[in-house]
Amino acid sequence: MKSGTKQATEKRFLNPTRQSAQATAFSEKLGARIVGQDTAVQGMSDLYQIFLAGMNPQHRPIGTMLFLGPTGAGKTRVVEAAAEVLFGNAYAMVKIDCAEFQHSHEIAKLIGSPPGYLGHRETQPLLTQENLNRMHTDEQKLTIVLFDEIEKASDSLWQLLLGILDKATLTLGDNRRVDFSKTIVVMTSNLGAREMTELISGGIGFTSGQGNNKRVVVEQLDQHMERTAVEAARRKFSPEFMNRIDKIVVFRSLQENHLRQILDLELRAVQERVMAAGTKFMFECSNGAKERLLDEGLDTRYGARHLKRSVERLLVSPLSNLVASDQIEFGDLIYVDVEGEQLTFEKRSAGPVLSDFEEVVDQKESEALPYTNVRIPVRHVRMIQLPIGLCTIS
Repeated sequence: MKSGTKQATEKRFLNPTRQSAQATAFSEKLGARIVGQDTAVQGMSDLYQIFLAGMNPQHRPIGTMLFLGPTGAGKTRVVEAAAEVLFGNAYAMVKIDCAEFQHSHEIAKLIGSPPGYLGHRETQPLLTQENLNRMHTDEQKLTIVLFDEIEKASDSLWQLLLGILDKATLTLGDNRRVDFSKTIVVMTSNLGAREMTELISGGIGFTSGQGNNKRVVVEQLDQHMERTAVEAARRKFSPEFMNRIDKIVVFRSLQENHLRQILDLELRAVQERVMAAGTKFMFECSNGAKERLLDEGLDTRYGARHLKRSVERLLVSPLSNLVASDQIEFGDLIYVDVEGEQLTFEKRSAGPVLSDFEEVVDQKESEALPYTNVRIPVRHVRMIQLPIGLCTIS
């Protein structure tokens, strides 16, 4: 009798931190595309979990977030990557470039002109229900709305956002109502960027010291950046506007290991572009070549975006010239090294490394993103699943 009573009163503790398989997969895929911004990735993942569980608040958006940080930190990229994971297209969202709405009369481009005003019914407003629902499917009725560089917009746009953030509704110029209850609203801003750049002076998060001491310095730097960004936002926006934002995410400073991972992602993206072009070939960068790209791409004012420009200038442009001049042919393997300050390009295999292949599988179909899958006869290549920029010749 006592044993039965003990079993009946035994407590079962649940794990509130465990996510569903679908939300976990979303978080992993998003994390594979974003480097060094775990807080932003977790924030998007939490909102997606709320949407999947149907626990989003009624008459409000699923969630609203404000991304702060210096230019080149990846604020817009996080939102594009989330759209890419969910819908297979980085542009499958409603993006409002707030720099285009610096004057109050330009708000008509978003909601349309009211009756009696010039342009009424002549142009389609951007924020219509049809535009919000264009990416909906039977299984997933969700829309990501991005207000990019919100600080550049007129005060009229901020007033317009009050109703969207609080009641998830917007009234167009012709009195139609737009429902934002199935949206994730993200706003980005560079407020405080100049002050944050001064804090990071000397390199993008590169600090002296080793081990625990370096980690402490980096954590202190991130805390200073967070306070600087939030204070700048509070000075710019009204209290009622800030009070309607669910979460403010300040993007952290990038460390050396982050930049190396970003470089790997950029090189994979270049290889994807090559495989989508007419002349398909593989390339491999030596460690020296990667170091040269990193050195050239380091700029405290522009963040990791400057690294992408260095890849375009030092790697993509020369490869394009080599392809256009027929020095690179279909199926070649190109080894990229460095001599002095110049990258060198050597044809290691006068292919066909990729000849007679049956099909190229789009890398977007492979969610883990570490490989481009190419089906090639074994007589040419020992590996069927080729790492980006590397293959083994038999």
